[in-house]
Amino acid sequence: MILTSRDLAVPERALAVGAHPDDVEFGAGATLARWASAGCEVSILVCTDGSKGSWDPDADRTELVRTRAAEQRAAAEALGARGEVVMLGRVDGDLVADRDAISEVAAWIRRLRPDVLFGHDPWRRHRLHPDHRAAGTIAVDALVAARDPHFFPEHGLEHHRPGALLLFEADVASHVESARAEDVERKIAALEEHRSQYETTMFINEGDDGGERERFRRRIRDRAAECGRPAGRAHAELFARLATDR
Repeated sequence: MILTSRDLAVPERALAVGAHPDDVEFGAGATLARWASAGCEVSILVCTDGSKGSWDPDADRTELVRTRAAEQRAAAEALGARGEVVMLGRVDGDLVADRDAISEVAAWIRRLRPDVLFGHDPWRRHRLHPDHRAAGTIAVDALVAARDPHFFPEHGLEHHRPGALLLFEADVASHVESARAEDVERKIAALEEHRSQYETTMFINEGDDGGERERFRRRIRDRAAECGRPAGRAHAELFARLATDR
């Protein structure tokens, strides 16, 4: 791991793009919490509707879509995010990095005008979930489109180039963002708003007496501490940072 940059100045606006509800919180929640507390307008864009996020074969998927959208809004509030919560509503598991998806996200970049864009790292090796691969590609390609006035002129929006692109879940991190203990706790609080995902992603089973929830919290705290060590920080999140002018 070679960390070539650390702690961007808190931007005026940030936009984080995730495949599913809860992906942004897992990938960048502590950073977004810290920036939001310092006055950054944080927006979150979720590409899919989360309709397959259950292990229950009899789950009402229409109700699950409503639940997951409400959970995402509550999670954004827990982070302190004051910007937009955008649900693109594409079908969970069927996300494709096609022209329509790239155009839609590029339009939101132009509309919200973030100084920093977050997304999944589309080049991560051995990534299993196809939506994470697709969402990463969509975010990167949408940034390229949003910055150039000759892409999607039908938007009728002024082109915009974010100053930094930070990719979470990267195999090779190049950038560290410090986090305070309270930022990590707000990340945990935001993740715990995704109650429909307790069993599937947090391994908190129905009827838990508190032990599984505490193990989940400890896992998030331990990961933040692990990410901070290479940079001499108590807590941090790691990203691949890409130039946005090439």
